Amino acid sequence: MRTTALKQYQKLESPGLWREAPEMQRREVIVAFGEASLTLSDPRTEAALSHWSLPAVERLNPGETPALFSPGRDALETLELDDPTMIAALEKVRHTLATARPRPGRLRGSLLLVGTALVLLAGAVFVPGAMIDHTAAMVPPTMRKSIGRTALADLSRVTGAPCSDVSGLSALEKLSARLFGENPPQLVVLRDGTARSLHLPGRIIALHRSLIENQNGPEVAAGFILAEAERISDTDPMLPLLDYAGVRATFGLLTTGRLAPGAIEGYGRQLLTETPAPVDEERLLARFAEAGVASAPYARALDPSGESVLPLIEADPFATEVPAPLLKDGDWISLQAICAE
Repeated sequence: MRTTALKQYQKLESPGLWREAPEMQRREVIVAFGEASLTLSDPRTEAALSHWSLPAVERLNPGETPALFSPGRDALETLELDDPTMIAALEKVRHTLATARPRPGRLRGSLLLVGTALVLLAGAVFVPGAMIDHTAAMVPPTMRKSIGRTALADLSRVTGAPCSDVSGLSALEKLSARLFGENPPQLVVLRDGTARSLHLPGRIIALHRSLIENQNGPEVAAGFILAEAERISDTDPMLPLLDYAGVRATFGLLTTGRLAPGAIEGYGRQLLTETPAPVDEERLLARFAEAGVASAPYARALDPSGESVLPLIEADPFATEVPAPLLKDGDWISLQAICAE
């Protein structure tokens, strides 16, 4: 049986309006109040769209209605609620945590502060690269997601806001779920830019619209998504971002749990100019096989001649059979129109 953080409720849900980022449209969600988190789900598919840590939730407009909440001080997401029971439950949790917390930010940053003490004790031997490695390892998933969305907002200054047609976004979520199953990464489609694909902290994978609009099916886009997922497995995306932010901003994140405003300004522009890191072909082929995706379409998109990607073509796990469809025809049509005005 589902339980909540408050004893008087075994189950507490309400409708809400969720905005993933300031430039995105609001969308209806079902808000489920749990033991330690809020789960925001699509009311049609019941797929989880976001998870908010209850201790980090903040009220942006105290005393006003509808109530506006965010998952943290620097988060881009917002949630609008007008259900009095849900609002009261969130306010009670916030009040309880505030009265029990000796210092502001202690609960949110406890793990980071422990790491800080260790770093300071070893300060004589710590070098910037080691501090970046240590800080990246200490950043929790919710903070990674927030930092990733900040980086996406910076990237959007160059590429334009991510494509946001509602039907297209739904199809994009279905594609991610088809490729990764439970807890899939967030996929976004970029309007402009020189990079065909890239990734950001918080398991955010971005695709250029040409990988969708100029193709006969979703196989090519799926290939680029799987390749980015493999790059995420190879190298923590926080590392290059913190390296760009610099030692001072990294130390600030480690000690306060916050990344200084403007620390990664221009990071998105730099990402667009970088050559994608190579991926191990054997591991990538294994990922294609597990996801049920043919590797040849992706290989041909990289090199139409096939010469430099021959192993991906010859060892295609579906060279002699047809894998299950990645999307229904209607969903693919919707996905192709995701950037429609």
